[in-house]
Amino acid sequence: MTKERIDQESKYCAANYAPIPVVLERGEGVWLWDVEGRRYLDMMSAYSAVSLGHGHPRILAALTDQAKKLALTSRAFHTDQLGPFLEDLCRLTGFPKALPMNTGAEAVETAIKAARKWGMQVKGITDGNQRIITCEGNFHGRTTTVISFSSEAQYKEGFGPLSPGFDSIPYCDTTALEAAITPDTVAFLVEPVQGEAGIVVPPKGFLREAARICREGNVLLVADEVQTGFGRTGKMFACEHEGVKPDVMILGKALGGGVFPVSGIVATEEVMGVFRPGDHGSTFGGNPLGAAVGRAAIATLVEENLAERAAEMGEVLLQELRKIESPIVEEVRGLGLLCGIELKRSAGRARPYVERLFRSGILSKETHEQVIRFAPPLTIEKKDLLDACRIVKEVLENRED
Repeated sequence: MTKERIDQESKYCAANYAPIPVVLERGEGVWLWDVEGRRYLDMMSAYSAVSLGHGHPRILAALTDQAKKLALTSRAFHTDQLGPFLEDLCRLTGFPKALPMNTGAEAVETAIKAARKWGMQVKGITDGNQRIITCEGNFHGRTTTVISFSSEAQYKEGFGPLSPGFDSIPYCDTTALEAAITPDTVAFLVEPVQGEAGIVVPPKGFLREAARICREGNVLLVADEVQTGFGRTGKMFACEHEGVKPDVMILGKALGGGVFPVSGIVATEEVMGVFRPGDHGSTFGGNPLGAAVGRAAIATLVEENLAERAAEMGEVLLQELRKIESPIVEEVRGLGLLCGIELKRSAGRARPYVERLFRSGILSKETHEQVIRFAPPLTIEKKDLLDACRIVKEVLENRED
């Protein structure tokens, strides 16, 4: 069955992914089962989208109950779910306004549009001259605008012409940030922790200093919390580790409870005030089904204290992984339940070790060729986490040549 399904997918799907050779059929909590009945511990949680675990009863109830009543109307009409969802989201984040979308990349595009229009209407920049500062190693999605400021050559190759208006600086370099700001700069778009770059955690004080520079330069601080938000790093939002409140926050993944794409931005009144009917929209954005799921996800995160659990379990994960005595390990780094093991160049790529982990019952993912990424559901129990760390230790300390 495994080979049949993989061959079928390969025949009919464009080869835009290189999945681990497992065909998953069912999930419950932190566990996944393949079509052959084998069980795996999910140490990826769909890049944080399944932070609440697979099939959380509260999320499934919200999904099925709302689906039976009303799933989609478009924003041409009001629904009884959108207002309560947006109020819950704004109360949780501390922002006065939200704009709902579906995927993380859509939310990033929304933030870019908001920043550019704010630059024209509020800052007085001539339309077309607005510039946004981004960081090397960033990952904000794969739309044509977003790949235009990626530092990964493959993400851009063959997809030109690329979108102008972006200036790149090294991640965590506040001196470069200050130097890059011009009268036409509207925003600094940054991940509080870089995920796709290999779980790069900035030094303490970086985000706080970046916020000061942006404030003094009349530049919006736009934090991409799509992966790091909703408890992943041990705080509800990663910016909270520095006591920083950005002007715009980009949200997604875990907001959909692991069952539905829900995303959006939250921002100040001044930023959100630039929008008028017709400026931006989405047929599915803010749909009643997504809104109901989003409300349930927020309530679950808060009531189950999952940010606090991520902080506690994240300490366990990092401590255990740092005990690994292997000549191929360069560094273990992370924040909360977002962790990466960087391998030395001499070890070769991380993919073979990810496949060995898969064969040992652990599902993970390589990133940036040399890093094994771990981001289990925030609901994971300590026993399961310790078992996972034991298996990782065995795989990395017993190299197969």
